[in-house]
Amino acid sequence: MKVLSNKVAIVTGSGRGIGKAIALKLADAGADVVVNDLDESVAAQTADEITALGARAAICVGDVTLPEFAGRMVRTAVEVFGGIDIIINNAGYAWDSVIQKTTDEQWEAMIDVHLNAPFRLLRAAQPVIANAAKAEIERDGRAMRRTVINISSVAGLGGNAGQAGYAAGKMGVVGLTKTLMKEWGRYNVTVNAVAFGVIKTRMTAGEHGKSTITVKDREIRAGLSREILDAMESGIPLGRAGTPEEAAGAVYLLCRPEADYISGQVIVAGGGWSL
Repeated sequence: MKVLSNKVAIVTGSGRGIGKAIALKLADAGADVVVNDLDESVAAQTADEITALGARAAICVGDVTLPEFAGRMVRTAVEVFGGIDIIINNAGYAWDSVIQKTTDEQWEAMIDVHLNAPFRLLRAAQPVIANAAKAEIERDGRAMRRTVINISSVAGLGGNAGQAGYAAGKMGVVGLTKTLMKEWGRYNVTVNAVAFGVIKTRMTAGEHGKSTITVKDREIRAGLSREILDAMESGIPLGRAGTPEEAAGAVYLLCRPEADYISGQVIVAGGGWSL
C-alpha cells in the first residue's frame, strides 16, 4: 500500500507550477486530491494526470481570496471523498513594487492571497477535522494523524526589496502556522510551513518584460531577467534554482508517516539560499 493511501488532500493553486507538482506527488503516493485553480481547463488537466496515477481527483475551481471559497472547497472534499486529511495552502503570486510605489490594492492583494485565504480555509476546515478527530478518539482512543502545510518563502523569513506585501503575507502565514500547531495538536494535526527559495516557475522563469499572469482581470508582470536570475542562482550554495518537483518533495516529506512528530516548524527548501 502506498504511504498516503486513503488520505484526502486539498491543494490550492494546483493547476500549474508548484501546486500541480505537489498534487501529483501526493497522488503518486496514493492520496485523493481536491484540485483548485482559477482556470477550469487547467484544473481539469491536473485532475486527469492524477487519475492516470491511480488516485481520485475532484475539482474546485475558483478564487481562493473570495470569502465564500473556503467553505466550498471544504464541502467538495467532504462530499466527494468523505473528509480531509491533508491541507496544502499553496495558491499565490507576486505583485512587486518598492514601497513608495506600492498601492493599497497591491498590498491588500498580497495579504489576501497569502494570509487571508489560508486563514479562511483552515477556519472552514476546523469543524470537519475536529469532529473526525473526536469520533476517532471515542472509537479508538486516539485520533488519526492529519497535516497542514502552509507555503511561505525565504522572502517572508528574510524580507526582499520590492516585495513588502508579498514578504508580509508570507511571514504572516508563519505566525498562523505556529498558532494552529498549538490549537490543533489536541486533534493530532501537525501544522508546518515550507518556505521556498528560487523555484523555476512562470513567476520566475517566464520571459522577462513579456510574461504576465492574469489575476482578477489584472495583467501582472512575471519573469526575471536572465541577469537577475543568474545573480540569484550564483548566491545559492547548490548553484541553481529549484524545480517545482523538488519544491513538492519538501512538502511531501512532511506528509509522510515519518513526520508524524514534526509540528510548528518552517522548513526552507531553497538549496541553502537565504536573504
